[in-house]
Formats: sequence, C-alpha cells, structure tokens
Amino acid sequence: MEPLFGVVLGLILAVASPAHDSCTCATNKWAVCAQDGPGNCTCRLAGSDHPVDCSTLTSKCFLMKAEMIPLKEKRFWRPPHGLSDSDGIYNPDCEDSGVFKARQCNQSSTCWCVNTAGVRRTEKGDRSLSCSELVRTRWIYIELTHKRSSSAFDVPDVEKALTQLFESRYKLHPKYIAAIKYDPPLIQIRLDQNKKPRWDVDIADVAYYFEKDVKNDSIFHSNSKLSVSVNGDALAIEKLRIYYVDEKPPEFCMKQLAAGISAVVTVVVLTAGIGIAVLLILRWLHTRKYKKFESKEMREIKTPSLE
Repeated sequence: MEPLFGVVLGLILAVASPAHDSCTCATNKWAVCAQDGPGNCTCRLAGSDHPVDCSTLTSKCFLMKAEMIPLKEKRFWRPPHGLSDSDGIYNPDCEDSGVFKARQCNQSSTCWCVNTAGVRRTEKGDRSLSCSELVRTRWIYIELTHKRSSSAFDVPDVEKALTQLFESRYKLHPKYIAAIKYDPPLIQIRLDQNKKPRWDVDIADVAYYFEKDVKNDSIFHSNSKLSVSVNGDALAIEKLRIYYVDEKPPEFCMKQLAAGISAVVTVVVLTAGIGIAVLLILRWLHTRKYKKFESKEMREIKTPSLE
C-alpha cells in the first residue's frame, strides 16, 4: 500500500510542480503570483492589490510605484542596480486603470501636474495646485547611439531590426512607429500615438520598458539582457535619450526664464555702461591734455622775446 501511495504522491507532485513554476508574470518581474486553482494563476502588483495582465506591458505608473516598495516587501524582485536620482522616479498616484493621476504630490505637500508619461509639465506648487486634465503624450522621440564597428549597418536593416524588436518584445503595433532614422552611430526613433485603443500598449510604457532594458535593469521576469542583432551582427547600444511631446505645450511659468533674461540684460547694460564710462574718461583726458597743450602755446606766443 505504501509503495502505491508513494507513486500517487509522486504523480501529484510532478503535475503540480510545472503548474507552480509556470505561475509567473512574464512581463513584470515585480508581480506577485499565486496558483488559486487548477490552471489558474493570479498575479498582482507587489505591495498592492492591483491585478496585473501578464499578456501585455504593465503601466508605467504601476511600475514606478512598485520600484518605490522597500526591499523586504519586494524580496528578490528588487532591481539589481537600485534607484538613481537621475531616473526621475517618484512614488506616483495611479488611477485603477494604471494611468497617472493628473496631479502628483510628494510627502512634503509639493505638487505638480504630469502628462500620461508621468513627466512633470508644470512648475511645482502646494496642494492648492489644480490640474484640470491629464494631457496625453502624443509623440516620443528616442535617440540612441551604438558602439562603433568596422562598418556601419544598412539603413533598411536597422529599421527592420528595431521594428521587429518593438513589435515582438514590447507588443507595439508597427503603425505607432512613425519613423526610424539612422546616421551612424546615431539612431532616431519617433513613436506617434494620438489616440490609444484599450487593447493597444501605450508608447509611454514601451519607452519605459525599453529604457530599463538599455540600462540592463529589465522589467521582464526572465530579466534577460536586451539583445538586438542586425543581420546577425550585434547592435550594442551605448547611450539613450528620450523626449516627450504632449498634445498641449507645457505650462511652465516664465519666472526662471525671466530671471535668466534679466541677468543677461543686466550684464549687457553693465558692460555697455562701463564701456561708455571708459570712453568718456579717455575723451576727457584727451581733451584736458589738448587744452593744456593749447594754453602752453598761447603763453609762449604772448611772452615777448628777450632778444
């Protein structure tokens, strides 16, 4: 009887183990997953009750919130390189759908307005600051450079490789890739998404996943290093810059610009004033010297000769 029980238990464990191992979120390594039924795996964002759809990208707002969770709560899903002030990471307020709330505030009651990419688009103020709407980021410009090789890649091959990368890895429909320009070693990518259907990924999320991949801090569960090849040759990315363009211009006040302009004007006025003063002094000295010389000549003419 005991051998039979052992065989049955072994079969149960053999069946259960793959199911347990498969209960992970391929598109979000910070998601906490649990097997809540036969063949049913439920994943939620670390530190919250928000469910995660692992068939697509997680919203940037939820990802940024997950990055702010202490190490003890995230366990081994913590990014290996930690956080950097230059990343622009803060603990955001998110809607239940995953989009950013138009107004974001920190613990010191400082608030600002953001776009759909979570990027600040106004000056900072207090909690009385009002953000009437969440302005959509329509265009995203990505600039990157690759390590120089003995020969440059062909432009069509680079376009094809990057289009396939964004489509297969980030689930982005090619219609949102407006243009790819290649001037070795610079590559420029423009993503254009005026309106986003519910079933399509947001270009802001795509840009965030891509940025993390380039920084070797992949959000994907496999944590695999980004690998881009052009006709079998590796495209090693060195530098990356991302620019966000909204449907409406940013609302930064002109105080800082006015201060800068005032400083420049002050310097120019002071320089001009000093120059004019120097010229006047030189002219006065020259005139004084001339008058002295003229007076001396007049005295010599009026003085009678002793001869």
